[in-house]
Amino acid sequence: MARPRAATYGDTREQILAAAARLFATRGYTATTMNEVAAASGVSKATLYHYVRDKHELLAMIAAGHVAKLEALVQDVAACGLPAEPHLRELIRRFMQAYAGAQHQHRVLTEDVRFLAEDQRRAVVDGQRRVVAAFADAVAALRPDLAAARLERPLAMLLFGMINWTFTWLREGGGLTHERLGAIVADLFFGGLPAVVAAGPD
Repeated sequence: MARPRAATYGDTREQILAAAARLFATRGYTATTMNEVAAASGVSKATLYHYVRDKHELLAMIAAGHVAKLEALVQDVAACGLPAEPHLRELIRRFMQAYAGAQHQHRVLTEDVRFLAEDQRRAVVDGQRRVVAAFADAVAALRPDLAAARLERPLAMLLFGMINWTFTWLREGGGLTHERLGAIVADLFFGGLPAVVAAGPD
């Protein structure tokens, strides 16, 4: 019979993943050692290896876990049954809110996925594509004419261009919060959307 896990197993695992994400984001995946991860996590190296096989598995868990949380946000918003514009506004708000507490994980996702094995990288990329597709569907619900012209995905990617890289410049404790920035992004997007025409130039 397998030995039952300690009640703190999940907490320790999350502690390790958070510390590893912080190190990967600030020092770089290749430069970070498992000794450093153990020290940053406040556990022994032997305990660290009880939770993960190696640094590669740590990276896979961080990337896959972050994408899974984003997909869960998409599903939560879909379950609200909001009309088209409030639905997309809520997606933007929720994503900006999530990024506020996962800046290190997001940097790892954008910069270190290339170090994953092919099957792991494909799984992460597939999850990202599903998230983008959900935003594209939200744009299409607002402007079916743009969907008919196959512009909903490019517009979704432009929207992600505004929010995905905030971890590079938006600092916690500054005058601008993620919540406020999310509202600004939504206003910019919805303010500009009416100007987009479905037909291209002749």
